[in-house]
Amino acid sequence: MPQQVQGVVAPGRNEPVRVETIVIPDPGPGEAVVKIQACGVCHTDLHYKQGGINDEFPFLLGHEAAGVVESVGDGVTDVAPGDFVILNWRAVCGQCRACLRGRPWYCFATHNARQKMTLPDGTELSPALGIGAFAEKTLVAAGQCTKVDPAVAPEVAGLLGCGVMAGIGAAINTGNVGRGDTVAVIGCGGVGDAAVVGSRLAGAARIIAVDIDDRKLAKATEMGATHTVNSRTTDPVEAIRELTGGFGADVVIEAVGRPETYEQAFYARDLAGTVVLVGVPTPDMKLELPLLDVFGRGGALKSSWYGDCLPSRDFPMLIDLHQQGRIDLGAFVTETIGLGDVEKAFARMHEGDVLRSVVVL
Repeated sequence: MPQQVQGVVAPGRNEPVRVETIVIPDPGPGEAVVKIQACGVCHTDLHYKQGGINDEFPFLLGHEAAGVVESVGDGVTDVAPGDFVILNWRAVCGQCRACLRGRPWYCFATHNARQKMTLPDGTELSPALGIGAFAEKTLVAAGQCTKVDPAVAPEVAGLLGCGVMAGIGAAINTGNVGRGDTVAVIGCGGVGDAAVVGSRLAGAARIIAVDIDDRKLAKATEMGATHTVNSRTTDPVEAIRELTGGFGADVVIEAVGRPETYEQAFYARDLAGTVVLVGVPTPDMKLELPLLDVFGRGGALKSSWYGDCLPSRDFPMLIDLHQQGRIDLGAFVTETIGLGDVEKAFARMHEGDVLRSVVVL
Protein backbone atom coordinates (compact mmCIF):
# COMPACT_ATOMS: atom_id res chain seq x y z
CA MET A 1 0.00 0.00 0.00
CA PRO A 2 1.23 3.54 -0.75
CA GLN A 3 2.56 5.38 2.31
CA GLN A 4 2.21 8.98 3.40
CA VAL A 5 5.33 10.60 4.87
CA GLN A 6 6.71 14.08 5.44
CA GLY A 7 9.08 15.70 2.94
CA VAL A 8 10.51 19.09 1.95
CA VAL A 9 8.96 20.50 -1.22
CA ALA A 10 10.01 23.50 -3.32
CA PRO A 11 6.64 24.65 -4.72
CA GLY A 12 7.87 27.24 -7.22
CA ARG A 13 10.82 29.33 -8.35
CA ASN A 14 12.46 31.06 -5.37
CA GLU A 15 9.48 30.32 -3.12
CA PRO A 16 10.29 29.22 0.46
CA VAL A 17 10.41 25.46 0.85
CA ARG A 18 7.83 23.80 3.08
CA VAL A 19 7.27 20.46 4.76
CA GLU A 20 4.45 18.63 3.00
CA THR A 21 2.78 15.23 3.16
CA ILE A 22 3.97 13.14 0.23
CA VAL A 23 2.78 9.79 -1.08
CA ILE A 24 5.33 7.01 -1.64
CA PRO A 25 4.11 4.19 -3.92
CA ASP A 26 5.06 0.58 -3.37
CA PRO A 27 8.29 -0.22 -5.23
CA GLY A 28 7.83 -1.55 -8.74
CA PRO A 29 10.24 -3.75 -10.70
CA GLY A 30 13.81 -2.57 -10.18
CA GLU A 31 12.81 -0.05 -7.49
CA ALA A 32 13.37 0.33 -3.75
CA VAL A 33 11.82 2.32 -0.91
CA VAL A 34 14.47 3.67 1.46
CA LYS A 35 13.88 4.99 4.97
CA ILE A 36 16.07 8.08 5.10
CA GLN A 37 18.26 8.58 8.15
CA ALA A 38 20.30 11.60 7.06
CA CYS A 39 20.57 13.92 4.05
CA GLY A 40 23.04 16.75 3.45
CA VAL A 41 21.91 20.17 2.25
CA CYS A 42 23.78 20.60 -1.04
CA HIS A 43 24.07 23.71 -3.21
CA THR A 44 22.37 21.77 -6.00
CA ASP A 45 19.20 21.66 -3.90
CA LEU A 46 19.32 25.46 -3.77
CA HIS A 47 19.73 25.53 -7.56
CA TYR A 48 16.56 23.44 -7.86
CA LYS A 49 14.67 25.79 -5.55
CA GLN A 50 15.82 28.80 -7.58
CA GLY A 51 14.80 27.21 -10.88
CA GLY A 52 18.42 26.95 -12.01
CA ILE A 53 18.10 23.28 -13.05
CA ASN A 54 14.70 23.26 -14.78
CA ASP A 55 11.12 24.38 -14.21
CA GLU A 56 9.61 21.00 -13.31
CA PHE A 57 8.10 22.26 -10.03
CA PRO A 58 7.16 21.14 -7.45
CA PHE A 59 10.46 19.53 -6.48
CA LEU A 60 11.03 17.07 -3.66
CA LEU A 61 14.46 18.27 -2.57
CA GLY A 62 17.42 16.38 -1.11
CA HIS A 63 19.80 13.89 -2.69
CA GLU A 64 22.94 13.51 -0.52
CA ALA A 65 21.54 10.75 1.65
CA ALA A 66 21.93 7.51 3.56
CA GLY A 67 19.31 5.21 5.01
CA VAL A 68 17.95 1.70 5.28
CA VAL A 69 16.18 -0.20 2.51
CA GLU A 70 12.60 -0.85 3.59
CA SER A 71 11.25 -2.77 0.59
CA VAL A 72 12.22 -3.70 -2.95
CA GLY A 73 10.35 -4.50 -6.14
CA ASP A 74 10.56 -7.47 -8.45
CA GLY A 75 13.91 -8.33 -9.92
CA VAL A 76 16.01 -6.53 -7.31
CA THR A 77 18.94 -8.68 -6.18
CA ASP A 78 21.77 -6.31 -5.23
CA VAL A 79 20.10 -4.90 -2.11
CA ALA A 80 17.52 -6.25 0.33
CA PRO A 81 15.31 -4.89 3.12
CA GLY A 82 17.46 -3.98 6.11
CA ASP A 83 20.56 -3.02 4.11
CA PHE A 84 22.22 0.27 5.05
CA VAL A 85 22.83 2.20 1.84
CA ILE A 86 24.13 5.46 0.44
CA LEU A 87 21.99 6.85 -2.37
CA ASN A 88 23.63 7.90 -5.63
CA TRP A 89 22.26 9.87 -8.55
CA ARG A 90 24.13 8.05 -11.31
CA ALA A 91 22.85 4.47 -11.28
CA VAL A 92 24.77 2.83 -14.12
CA CYS A 93 22.86 0.85 -16.72
CA GLY A 94 25.52 -1.74 -17.62
CA GLN A 95 24.43 -1.72 -21.25
CA CYS A 96 25.36 1.62 -22.85
CA ARG A 97 28.50 2.13 -24.92
CA ALA A 98 30.44 3.54 -21.93
CA CYS A 99 29.51 0.61 -19.68
CA LEU A 100 30.28 -1.95 -22.37
CA ARG A 101 33.71 -0.36 -22.90
CA GLY A 102 34.50 -0.84 -19.22
CA ARG A 103 33.98 2.81 -18.25
CA PRO A 104 30.74 2.70 -16.26
CA TRP A 105 31.57 5.94 -14.43
CA TYR A 106 30.75 7.64 -17.76
CA CYS A 107 27.43 5.79 -18.12
CA PHE A 108 25.24 7.61 -20.65
CA ALA A 109 21.95 5.98 -19.61
CA THR A 110 21.76 6.28 -15.83
CA HIS A 111 18.29 5.61 -14.49
CA ASN A 112 15.84 6.55 -11.76
CA ALA A 113 12.62 5.12 -10.38
CA ARG A 114 9.89 4.94 -13.02
CA GLN A 115 7.02 5.67 -10.67
CA LYS A 116 6.39 9.16 -9.35
CA MET A 117 6.02 10.28 -5.77
CA THR A 118 3.12 12.69 -5.39
CA LEU A 119 1.30 15.09 -3.13
CA PRO A 120 -1.96 13.69 -1.65
CA ASP A 121 -3.97 15.41 -4.40
CA GLY A 122 -2.02 13.49 -7.06
CA THR A 123 0.35 16.29 -8.08
CA GLU A 124 3.52 14.61 -9.29
CA LEU A 125 6.80 15.59 -7.62
CA SER A 126 10.15 15.94 -9.36
CA PRO A 127 12.76 14.38 -7.05
CA ALA A 128 16.05 16.28 -6.94
CA LEU A 129 18.62 14.37 -9.00
CA GLY A 130 16.16 11.49 -9.14
CA ILE A 131 16.31 10.95 -5.37
CA GLY A 132 14.23 13.38 -3.27
CA ALA A 133 15.64 12.56 0.16
CA PHE A 134 14.54 15.45 2.35
CA ALA A 135 11.83 13.05 3.38
CA GLU A 136 11.17 10.30 5.86
CA LYS A 137 11.18 7.81 2.97
CA THR A 138 11.84 7.98 -0.75
CA LEU A 139 11.44 5.82 -3.85
CA VAL A 140 14.51 5.25 -6.02
CA ALA A 141 15.83 2.84 -8.61
CA ALA A 142 17.50 -0.03 -6.76
CA GLY A 143 20.72 0.74 -8.65
CA GLN A 144 20.83 4.06 -6.82
CA CYS A 145 21.40 2.18 -3.55
CA THR A 146 25.00 1.33 -2.63
CA LYS A 147 25.39 -0.97 0.36
CA VAL A 148 28.05 0.07 2.90
CA ASP A 149 29.11 -0.85 6.44
CA PRO A 150 26.22 0.07 8.78
CA ALA A 151 28.66 0.94 11.57
CA VAL A 152 29.28 4.37 10.06
CA ALA A 153 27.09 7.30 11.16
CA PRO A 154 24.37 8.09 8.56
CA GLU A 155 25.09 11.83 8.62
CA VAL A 156 28.66 11.04 7.61
CA ALA A 157 27.92 8.29 5.07
CA GLY A 158 25.33 10.35 3.20
CA LEU A 159 27.86 13.02 2.27
CA LEU A 160 29.43 10.59 -0.21
CA GLY A 161 26.15 10.74 -2.12
CA CYS A 162 27.20 14.00 -3.74
CA GLY A 163 29.55 16.79 -2.66
CA VAL A 164 32.30 14.94 -0.83
CA MET A 165 32.47 12.24 -3.49
CA ALA A 166 32.54 14.89 -6.22
CA GLY A 167 35.54 16.62 -4.66
CA ILE A 168 37.54 13.55 -3.68
CA GLY A 169 36.82 11.99 -7.07
CA ALA A 170 37.87 15.15 -8.91
CA ALA A 171 41.32 14.69 -7.38
CA ILE A 172 41.84 10.92 -7.39
CA ASN A 173 39.72 9.85 -10.36
CA THR A 174 39.55 12.75 -12.83
CA GLY A 175 42.73 14.63 -11.96
CA ASN A 176 44.79 11.49 -11.34
CA VAL A 177 46.71 13.32 -8.62
CA GLY A 178 49.83 11.36 -7.82
CA ARG A 179 52.58 11.20 -5.20
CA GLY A 180 54.66 14.36 -5.14
CA ASP A 181 52.29 16.40 -7.32
CA THR A 182 51.45 20.02 -6.71
CA VAL A 183 47.71 20.73 -6.65
CA ALA A 184 45.75 23.97 -6.50
CA VAL A 185 42.09 23.97 -5.50
CA ILE A 186 40.07 27.06 -6.42
CA GLY A 187 36.96 27.39 -4.29
CA CYS A 188 36.98 25.95 -0.76
CA GLY A 189 33.40 25.03 -0.01
CA GLY A 190 32.41 21.44 0.64
CA VAL A 191 33.47 20.17 -2.80
CA GLY A 192 36.73 22.10 -2.82
CA ASP A 193 37.67 20.91 0.66
CA ALA A 194 36.89 17.36 -0.42
CA ALA A 195 39.30 17.88 -3.34
CA VAL A 196 41.92 18.94 -0.78
CA VAL A 197 41.25 15.72 1.16
CA GLY A 198 41.45 13.66 -2.03
CA SER A 199 44.73 15.31 -3.05
CA ARG A 200 46.25 14.61 0.34
CA LEU A 201 45.03 11.02 0.17
CA ALA A 202 46.69 10.62 -3.23
CA GLY A 203 50.04 11.82 -1.89
CA ALA A 204 50.25 15.38 -3.23
CA ALA A 205 53.32 17.17 -1.88
CA ARG A 206 51.84 20.67 -2.04
CA ILE A 207 48.15 21.59 -1.91
CA ILE A 208 47.30 25.25 -2.48
CA ALA A 209 43.81 26.35 -1.43
CA VAL A 210 42.34 29.45 -3.10
CA ASP A 211 39.26 31.33 -1.93
CA ILE A 212 38.01 34.84 -1.17
CA ASP A 213 37.00 33.95 2.41
CA ASP A 214 39.64 33.57 5.13
CA ARG A 215 37.27 31.35 7.14
CA LYS A 216 37.13 28.87 4.29
CA LEU A 217 40.89 29.00 3.83
CA ALA A 218 41.35 28.19 7.50
CA LYS A 219 39.07 25.18 7.14
CA ALA A 220 40.92 24.05 4.01
CA THR A 221 44.14 24.13 6.04
CA GLU A 222 42.52 21.88 8.63
CA MET A 223 41.58 19.51 5.80
CA GLY A 224 45.16 19.27 4.54
CA ALA A 225 46.02 22.33 2.43
CA THR A 226 49.69 23.26 2.79
CA HIS A 227 49.31 26.83 1.48
CA THR A 228 46.45 29.29 1.09
CA VAL A 229 45.75 32.23 -1.21
CA ASN A 230 43.05 34.84 -0.67
CA SER A 231 42.15 35.74 -4.25
CA ARG A 232 40.20 38.79 -3.11
CA THR A 233 43.48 40.51 -2.30
CA THR A 234 46.06 38.49 -4.27
CA ASP A 235 46.31 37.44 -7.92
CA PRO A 236 45.85 33.65 -7.57
CA VAL A 237 47.69 32.81 -10.78
CA GLU A 238 50.77 34.72 -9.72
CA ALA A 239 50.56 33.34 -6.20
CA ILE A 240 50.29 29.73 -7.39
CA ARG A 241 53.22 30.24 -9.76
CA GLU A 242 55.31 31.75 -6.96
CA LEU A 243 54.56 28.75 -4.77
CA THR A 244 55.55 26.30 -7.51
CA GLY A 245 58.90 27.68 -8.59
CA GLY A 246 57.33 29.80 -11.33
CA PHE A 247 55.84 26.82 -13.15
CA GLY A 248 52.29 26.38 -11.96
CA ALA A 249 50.52 23.40 -10.40
CA ASP A 250 50.45 19.92 -11.90
CA VAL A 251 46.69 19.74 -11.30
CA VAL A 252 44.31 22.65 -10.76
CA ILE A 253 40.82 21.77 -9.55
CA GLU A 254 38.18 24.45 -10.19
CA ALA A 255 35.38 23.98 -7.66
CA VAL A 256 33.45 27.20 -8.30
CA GLY A 257 32.05 26.84 -11.80
CA ARG A 258 32.56 30.37 -13.14
CA PRO A 259 34.39 31.56 -16.30
CA GLU A 260 36.75 33.85 -14.39
CA THR A 261 37.86 31.17 -11.96
CA TYR A 262 38.19 28.63 -14.78
CA GLU A 263 40.49 31.06 -16.60
CA GLN A 264 42.55 31.37 -13.42
CA ALA A 265 42.77 27.58 -13.26
CA PHE A 266 43.83 27.39 -16.90
CA TYR A 267 46.74 29.80 -16.44
CA ALA A 268 47.73 28.55 -12.98
CA ARG A 269 48.69 25.07 -14.21
CA ASP A 270 52.10 23.95 -15.35
CA LEU A 271 52.79 23.18 -19.00
CA ALA A 272 51.15 19.85 -19.83
CA GLY A 273 49.26 20.09 -16.53
CA THR A 274 45.62 19.25 -15.93
CA VAL A 275 42.61 21.43 -15.22
CA VAL A 276 39.62 19.71 -13.61
CA LEU A 277 36.26 21.51 -13.66
CA VAL A 278 34.05 20.14 -10.88
CA GLY A 279 32.19 23.36 -10.04
CA VAL A 280 28.84 23.43 -11.89
CA PRO A 281 28.28 26.45 -14.19
CA THR A 282 24.90 27.89 -15.12
CA PRO A 283 23.55 27.59 -18.69
CA ASP A 284 24.22 31.25 -19.53
CA MET A 285 27.96 31.20 -18.79
CA LYS A 286 30.47 31.49 -21.64
CA LEU A 287 34.21 30.89 -21.72
CA GLU A 288 36.68 32.62 -24.03
CA LEU A 289 40.31 31.53 -24.24
CA PRO A 290 42.93 32.10 -26.94
CA LEU A 291 43.02 28.89 -28.95
CA LEU A 292 46.79 29.26 -29.32
CA ASP A 293 47.11 29.12 -25.53
CA VAL A 294 44.97 25.98 -25.40
CA PHE A 295 47.28 24.41 -27.97
CA GLY A 296 50.54 25.78 -26.66
CA ARG A 297 50.05 24.93 -23.00
CA GLY A 298 49.16 21.30 -23.76
CA GLY A 299 47.96 19.01 -21.04
CA ALA A 300 44.33 18.20 -20.35
CA LEU A 301 41.15 20.16 -19.71
CA LYS A 302 38.70 17.83 -17.98
CA SER A 303 35.21 17.99 -16.55
CA SER A 304 34.49 15.82 -13.52
CA TRP A 305 31.00 14.31 -13.40
CA TYR A 306 30.27 13.25 -9.83
CA GLY A 307 33.99 12.84 -9.31
CA ASP A 308 33.94 10.26 -12.14
CA CYS A 309 33.04 7.82 -9.39
CA LEU A 310 31.72 4.31 -9.55
CA PRO A 311 29.57 4.14 -6.40
CA SER A 312 29.87 0.37 -5.97
CA ARG A 313 33.67 0.75 -5.94
CA ASP A 314 34.25 4.14 -4.35
CA PHE A 315 31.64 4.45 -1.60
CA PRO A 316 32.69 1.34 0.38
CA MET A 317 36.38 2.19 -0.13
CA LEU A 318 35.99 5.72 1.27
CA ILE A 319 33.88 4.48 4.17
CA ASP A 320 36.66 2.01 4.99
CA LEU A 321 39.26 4.80 4.88
CA HIS A 322 37.09 6.90 7.19
CA GLN A 323 36.76 4.05 9.67
CA GLN A 324 40.53 3.49 9.56
CA GLY A 325 41.06 7.15 10.46
CA ARG A 326 42.80 7.94 7.18
CA ILE A 327 40.18 10.51 6.17
CA ASP A 328 37.74 12.36 8.42
CA LEU A 329 34.40 12.57 6.67
CA GLY A 330 32.83 13.84 9.87
CA ALA A 331 34.81 17.08 9.53
CA PHE A 332 32.45 18.11 6.74
CA VAL A 333 29.38 18.10 9.01
CA THR A 334 28.91 21.61 10.41
CA GLU A 335 25.49 21.06 11.97
CA THR A 336 22.60 18.61 12.10
CA ILE A 337 19.07 19.92 11.61
CA GLY A 338 15.47 18.79 11.15
CA LEU A 339 13.25 18.78 8.06
CA GLY A 340 11.75 22.11 9.08
CA ASP A 341 15.15 23.83 9.11
CA VAL A 342 16.11 23.43 5.43
CA GLU A 343 15.20 27.01 4.48
CA LYS A 344 17.45 28.31 7.27
CA ALA A 345 20.21 25.99 6.07
CA PHE A 346 20.00 27.56 2.61
CA ALA A 347 20.48 30.98 4.22
CA ARG A 348 23.53 29.76 6.13
CA MET A 349 24.92 28.27 2.93
CA HIS A 350 24.57 31.65 1.22
CA GLU A 351 26.43 33.31 4.09
CA GLY A 352 29.30 30.86 3.61
CA ASP A 353 29.66 29.71 7.22
CA VAL A 354 28.86 26.01 6.78
CA LEU A 355 30.42 23.13 4.90
CA ARG A 356 27.36 20.96 5.32
CA SER A 357 24.12 21.21 7.20
CA VAL A 358 22.74 17.67 7.47
CA VAL A 359 19.08 16.81 7.97
CA VAL A 360 18.78 13.95 10.47
CA LEU A 361 15.55 11.98 10.68
